[in-house]
Amino acid sequence: MHPHDEPVADRRLSRIHRFGAGLCALLLLAFGALGLADGLPFFGTHGEHVAGLSGNGLLSVVSIGTAAVLLTAALLGGRAASTVTIVVGTLFVLSGFVNLALLETSANLLAFRLPNVLFSFATGLLIATFGMYGRISGGLPHDNPYWRRRHPEAVATAVATATAVPAVPAVGPAVRRAALPGDRG
Repeated sequence: MHPHDEPVADRRLSRIHRFGAGLCALLLLAFGALGLADGLPFFGTHGEHVAGLSGNGLLSVVSIGTAAVLLTAALLGGRAASTVTIVVGTLFVLSGFVNLALLETSANLLAFRLPNVLFSFATGLLIATFGMYGRISGGLPHDNPYWRRRHPEAVATAVATATAVPAVPAVGPAVRRAALPGDRG
């Protein structure tokens, strides 16, 4: 199926999923590039300040790698972009919890500090929200592609009903007009 053959609702959702993945990818790419440009030590556990956050070379590389995944999802669009952004957003939130536990320890390989943890939570929720938009809800409209995939029997019934030719009664001189209220006749 060509992208132009998709229903309008599919294209609208795909644009939102693409936009969310692309926007967050650019944000992470900028952070990673700034970290690498500053020449941060690769495995420093205390980190240096980059764009208001703490970072090291490893975190910069991880940020650029994540940005590449999100940019690929943005290029693919549709269900792939939605799924990837939900997974990446969930991983960001989990990373926030893990790195919160690792603060002030020698196992803090990504040089996280509390602002990084908060950024991880906020960014994870933002990325996941872009992916869930129009996909996860109790009240999706019936033209939504995810609703259609979850209710194939309703779609099949609607298609069958729409393509059926309604029976038209024969109209002729022998057919009497039905009496309407208020008719005199």
